Amino acid sequence: MRIYPAILLLSLSFSLLGQPQTTKLKIAHLTGDFYVYTTYGDPGDGSLFPSNSMYLVTSAGVVLFDTPWDTTQFQPLLDSIEFKHHKAAVICISTHFHNDKTAGLAYFRQKGIKTFTTALTDSLSKLADQNSAQYLISKDSLFAVGQYQFQTFYPGKGHSPDNIVLWFEEDKILYGGCFIKSTETNSIGNLSDANIPEWIISIGKVQRKFPAPRFVIPGHQDFTSTQSVSHTLTILKNYKPANSH
Repeated sequence: MRIYPAILLLSLSFSLLGQPQTTKLKIAHLTGDFYVYTTYGDPGDGSLFPSNSMYLVTSAGVVLFDTPWDTTQFQPLLDSIEFKHHKAAVICISTHFHNDKTAGLAYFRQKGIKTFTTALTDSLSKLADQNSAQYLISKDSLFAVGQYQFQTFYPGKGHSPDNIVLWFEEDKILYGGCFIKSTETNSIGNLSDANIPEWIISIGKVQRKFPAPRFVIPGHQDFTSTQSVSHTLTILKNYKPANSH
């Protein structure tokens, strides 16, 4: 038995009352069957920072791209999807090993959702004691789910050694994860596993392979601009380490 409508309507009422700071899960329609959902986590300074993920509604079920950062939002996300679309999530693909994108892998697997990462992400996840996926992608792959096809692409090192992007050819959507920075910020962000020189090269590969996206979804903050890829390149080229002269 599922009794979700009252809970969902209560959450919606809070949002309508103009209290977005209390909203732990935000779902925004992107285009067609694509939705961006945002949860919040602590980047290490005690604050709450938005993390973007995406899902796609297909005739064969819902595909999740990355997981909620906020561990309290795993089930509310699944409940919201089922209530809104009358479909269950069937696949989840995480784009790199950091917990803002993999925190829900074990939970989703327990729920019968097929979870995927690259083999490199899997090895890094295990080294970092992060959640790992059930299935591994050994190379750039084409997925077909329901009426949709999309591809994974590993451009090389960047924000992390393993970051991949996803491309949806028909809708010209580039899902960049944390490899792409939002135009809302000029900060390079978390550099704990980053490689700036390689990231610059990797951005160039993405620009050449997917030159004209209609939508670009960065890992954090605003996702309304189509200029996030070139903006990321500008940030990288302007970056100067704190100890540089």
